[in-house]
Amino acid sequence: MPNQMDNIKIGNVTLEKSAALAPMAGVADRVYRLMCREYGAAYTVSEMVSAKGICYSDKKTAELCTITEGERPMGIQLFGYEADFMAEAVKIVLEYNPDIIDINMGCPVPKVVNTGAGSALMKNPKLAAEITEAAVKAAGDVPVTVKIRSGWSADTINAVEMAKAVEFAGAAAVAVHGRTRDMFYSGTADYSVIKAVKDAVKIPVIGNGDITDGESCLRMYRETGCDLVMVGRGSYGNPFIFEEIKAAIEGKDYTRPTVEEKMQVMLRHIRLMIENSQKPEEFAIHEARKHAAWYMNGYYGSAKFRGRCYTLSSYSEAENLAAEFVQLQLDRLHKN
Repeated sequence: MPNQMDNIKIGNVTLEKSAALAPMAGVADRVYRLMCREYGAAYTVSEMVSAKGICYSDKKTAELCTITEGERPMGIQLFGYEADFMAEAVKIVLEYNPDIIDINMGCPVPKVVNTGAGSALMKNPKLAAEITEAAVKAAGDVPVTVKIRSGWSADTINAVEMAKAVEFAGAAAVAVHGRTRDMFYSGTADYSVIKAVKDAVKIPVIGNGDITDGESCLRMYRETGCDLVMVGRGSYGNPFIFEEIKAAIEGKDYTRPTVEEKMQVMLRHIRLMIENSQKPEEFAIHEARKHAAWYMNGYYGSAKFRGRCYTLSSYSEAENLAAEFVQLQLDRLHKN
C-alpha cells in the first residue's frame, strides 16, 4: 500500500503515488486537466493525438500538444499502427516538451480500431512492440509508456504478453485497463489481470478501471500491487476525487463538497472553458454542457436538470440553473 511519502519513477520522471488522470478524448482537455491537477492529480495526459495526423501537419496538433506548467507532469498520447509514422510523430511532439510520451493501444472506439490502431494492436503484440521500439528510439531521454486493455475479447486475454512485449521494446511503464475491447466500458474491470501484469514485468504498472472514490483506489492498490492508479470516468464532474484519494492514502478523514461548493466549482470550470476557448462563448458553452450535467449527478431531481444542461447557451443561464439546482436540494433537505 502507498503512503504519503511514496513516489514512483517512470524513466526520469518522478510522480507522487496517488492517482493520475486518464487520457480521455473529448473530455480531458486543458481546462479539465488543470482542474484535476488543482485537486491533486499526480499526472495528466493529453487527449489522443493521431501520429499520422501530426506527420501531415494536422491543424489541431498544436492545440492538443501544447502543455502549460499547471498541467505538468504531463504526457502526450499518440495513436497509430505504423512504426515509421509513430517515430516521426514522436520527434514532432518533442518540440512541445512533454514529460512522457504515451502510446494508446487500448482505445475501443471503432473509428480508431478500424484503422488498426488503439485496441486493435492487442491482436498483434509483435507489431505493438515494433511501434513501441520505434517510439523509444525517437524519444531519446523522454520516457515512453503504453496503455493497453486486458485483451481483445474474453477468450483472448493477453495483457501479460502485451506488457512483456512493450517492456522488451523499451517502454518505461505500462497502463492496464482491466476490460477487454469487447467490453468497451461495460461490466466490471478485472483487477486480477492487472495483478498478473504487475507480477510479470519489472517496469511500473498503472492500474485503470472502476476507480470512483478513495476506497476503490485503495482496493486497486491492495489487490493488484500496481505502482500508480489512473482515474477516468470517476472524475466526470468530480475533480475532487483526487483530493479524496490523497486523503484515503494518508489515512485522513475526507468531507465531500456540499452541493453549493460543487456548483461553484462547476461554474468556475465553465468560466475557464470560455476563457481558454478560441471560439465565441456560445461554442464554449456547447462544449461545457456535458461537464455541467456531470457535476449534478447523484442528486435529487438531477435527471431533469441534466437534461436542461444540454440546452445551455450562455454563462448566465448556467449561473441561474446552478442556483435553482442548489435551491432544490436545500428545499428537499428542509422538508426532510
